[in-house]
Amino acid sequence: MPDTAPPIRLAIVDDHRMLLGALTEWLRGASAEIELVAAVPSWSELLAHPDFPVDVVLLDLDLRDNIPISLKLSMLKSAEVQTMLMSNYSEPAVVREALSAGAMGYLVKSEPVESIIEAIRSAMLGESYLTPELEAALLDDGTVPKLSAQERRVMALYGAGQPVKAVAFQLGISEETAKSYLKRIREKYRAAGYDVGTKVALRKRAIADGILLQSD
Repeated sequence: MPDTAPPIRLAIVDDHRMLLGALTEWLRGASAEIELVAAVPSWSELLAHPDFPVDVVLLDLDLRDNIPISLKLSMLKSAEVQTMLMSNYSEPAVVREALSAGAMGYLVKSEPVESIIEAIRSAMLGESYLTPELEAALLDDGTVPKLSAQERRVMALYGAGQPVKAVAFQLGISEETAKSYLKRIREKYRAAGYDVGTKVALRKRAIADGILLQSD
């Protein structure tokens, strides 16, 4: 007989205790391939749990602990734990940010238990998971901000590594005007759900949106 795969060792972190209890009950009886080893209401209790690290963590995005989600995802990744985020809402910008920070997927808490199990399986396999509704929302919302021709020139030059002074000189504008263009570019991207606050992030976005060609 072939060997059966060991169960997926799962932890849930959610500070809404009623939901935590309900999820615990659902998942304990839902699938023999999932072993729920921890259900805790806080990030610190997850890290201190004797069975941590686990295979997959279902992590509430909205824990009220002031710890950035990017830091949590980084710590879990370093512990070789896959993370599936849960939230009460599904704004595309929030979902996109969570995925770019390293989450394997994103679940709205109202999802049926079948979707949650499918998401856990996907995370265990290292595959991303989004419900069809969330995928459609991301596609609908995934428009590139409308930049003027001059804004695109500024973004391309600055993203290519030029200092603001050089960008201004090449475009025949003042340094202050170049700075105001950069500020407007960042505001437009922020409104669309993209953080381009650093020069590196702005460069990556310029490449992704075809404003700057990636050089070898």
